[in-house]
Amino acid sequence: MDVQVELSRILIRELSDVQVIELHEIDGPRSFPIVVGLPEAMAIERRLRGVEVPRPMTHDLMGGIIRTLSGRLDRVLIHELSEGTFYAVLCIETPDGERLVDARPSDAIALAVADNTPIFVSDSVLDEVQHQDDITGLDESDDFE
Repeated sequence: MDVQVELSRILIRELSDVQVIELHEIDGPRSFPIVVGLPEAMAIERRLRGVEVPRPMTHDLMGGIIRTLSGRLDRVLIHELSEGTFYAVLCIETPDGERLVDARPSDAIALAVADNTPIFVSDSVLDEVQHQDDITGLDESDDFE
């Protein structure tokens, strides 16, 4: 079963390679962090704040290509966690039916945030992250604010 989640916070440290987004189950208590790169974190933050840029950035380009080819991003699904790496797919509705496109979760979430597209996580992934002590590699003393 897939569980809908929402982006609950984004933690950006511009002087670090480690940026974190946290996803939270909409109708439940589970949440988990995902480590992302600085460009993806900044793209997500820009989209959350509604900041317009004069020229399309990579995620804007990807969304434009989907729309130009008569597609619509229906949902994002984070479906697997393997050796500390999350795997996601873009679920795109096209005139020829649904197409699944492999994507990094950070890229998929950046696209989803722009169009208010729902994000889902496989229940098995949520269960797995709840049993891991620290999947981010961060120390509790790391300060992001």
